[in-house]
Amino acid sequence: MTTSTNSPSPAPGKEVGERADVRFLLRHPAHLVAFGLGSGLAPKAPGTVGTLLGLPLFWLVTAAAADRPNQFILIIAAFLFGVWACARTGRALGVADHGGMVWDEIVAFALVLMFIPALPLTPSGWLWTALAFALFRLFDILKPWPIRLADTHLKNGFGVMFDDLLAALYAIAVLEGMQWLV
Repeated sequence: MTTSTNSPSPAPGKEVGERADVRFLLRHPAHLVAFGLGSGLAPKAPGTVGTLLGLPLFWLVTAAAADRPNQFILIIAAFLFGVWACARTGRALGVADHGGMVWDEIVAFALVLMFIPALPLTPSGWLWTALAFALFRLFDILKPWPIRLADTHLKNGFGVMFDDLLAALYAIAVLEGMQWLV
């Protein structure tokens, strides 16, 4: 087995089955999805870069479904699709939660955006979007309880997706609290 030389690399001491590069992404649709259409290959902060793709996913979800229940169904479908894509990609790489797999951030941030009080393209919407982004990244990076517990103990595609869902729920709770105060 070879060690990946591309950023982001797996945890020290972990071996990988394949190298994460553009050719790897194009080898199977699951790899392209898990790596956020290539955003996970960003040399610096791939999770942050991937999170930004949550905005176009949010726009696609809201364009495809006008009502909130159907939007949630689409987010759930994207989550389940991510479980499959991240599991398959993690097996191919030999690393269950490779840092370049960012579909989890994309879906989770799209969910968070469903809870901001203004559309992202409006002046106040940009402020709420930036705040939602900052909160989600904060919780995703710090991993307060039980996020760290899930990140440590849940593996495969579900584990990759679930810890970011928890970070999204933390961000949503703070956003809802701020909206209540305002």
